[in-house]
Amino acid sequence: MTEYVTVTADAPQGRTGAIKLHGRHAFDAMHKAGRLAAETLDMVIPHVVPGVTTAEIDDLVRNFIVERGGVPATLGYRGYTHASCISINHVVCHGIPGVKTLKSGDIVNIDVTPIVDGWHGDSSRMYLVGDVPIKAKRLVDVTYECLMLGIGQAKPGNTMGDVAHAIQSHAEKHRYGVVRDFCGHGLGQLFHDSPEVVHVGRPGTGPELKPGMIFTIEPMINIGRPDVKLLDDGWTAVTRDRSLSAQFEHSIGITDDGCEIFTLSPGGFNQPPY
Repeated sequence: MTEYVTVTADAPQGRTGAIKLHGRHAFDAMHKAGRLAAETLDMVIPHVVPGVTTAEIDDLVRNFIVERGGVPATLGYRGYTHASCISINHVVCHGIPGVKTLKSGDIVNIDVTPIVDGWHGDSSRMYLVGDVPIKAKRLVDVTYECLMLGIGQAKPGNTMGDVAHAIQSHAEKHRYGVVRDFCGHGLGQLFHDSPEVVHVGRPGTGPELKPGMIFTIEPMINIGRPDVKLLDDGWTAVTRDRSLSAQFEHSIGITDDGCEIFTLSPGGFNQPPY
């Protein structure tokens, strides 16, 4: 039985397993945090080019967030020491910034989560580096379509299964694999909270969506099989068959008649090419 709790200003914010139902104040705070996440992803667009290192991009992300009064949520999170995750080609998620240089033809996911006034804005986008093959571009396009189809099902009275089914059915129509090992999540004043937002499921199953819920939808779609493995660094997840993977992520809140997306690009740069 799914438990829901209405969040008040003086309510404890810890993770209890219950799904939090937030008020307008929380939505306003999430719009502010989400906007900084989106502005950060806009800012890096001209820098995602052949020859740049992922560490250089991460430095830009960290400085941009801090200069605007935010804090990168990933800095120090479970020992992680970077302001972003940067995942290239067959890396599914949680790629660690470093000395690796981007090259023409790469597809890259950049994932950022600034904390603004205690609230988390979590978002990621794909970027195309130089001359990207049509096959890779198609994967990126379909992954974005999966995200937006899932968001289209995010409304009161629907279930998490409705969101998941929209994503899964569209990906599998193109013979892509939907990653099962990672999922979206509730967030707000916590980085990761209930509910889990899976991207594979049956309509009418899972928790019911209710006004006030805040969570991410972040499908990871592989050209090949959905299976992933974790590298020895304990963070980087890659496709087992070395096939390309893509991901987009938005933070959203359920309203009385649909949802609000907190992390839309102010510049309209929601999917490549930018």
